[in-house]
Amino acid sequence: MKKIRKTNPNLVELISELKKKARENEAPIWRDVARRLEAPSGNRAEVNVSRIARYASENETIVIAGKILGAGDIDKKVTIAAYRSSDSAKKKIESAGGRVISLTDLVKENPKGSNVRIMG
Repeated sequence: MKKIRKTNPNLVELISELKKKARENEAPIWRDVARRLEAPSGNRAEVNVSRIARYASENETIVIAGKILGAGDIDKKVTIAAYRSSDSAKKKIESAGGRVISLTDLVKENPKGSNVRIMG
């Protein structure tokens, strides 16, 4: 049986970078995120802003191994790292005082992955 491989070179590079940082920094959270990104795209997380507002705490850092969607409102200042994000979600999070960054940027800021929650 033929194994299907990812064709997006940016995604392949991100997955390998996450695995490398997990080994270097002994941070299993990055390996977990890489494995979630390796799943078929239909199985990746899609998290609405309303879910983030419901479950996140103020000034929390959240990782989404998928896409942030703009349904709902948020009033908490959170940092969210995701593979992708919709424009409306990004605007809502930034207007609440939070920030949306790439997974690569979060790994650079927090190589050990401490105080990070995976959502989705």
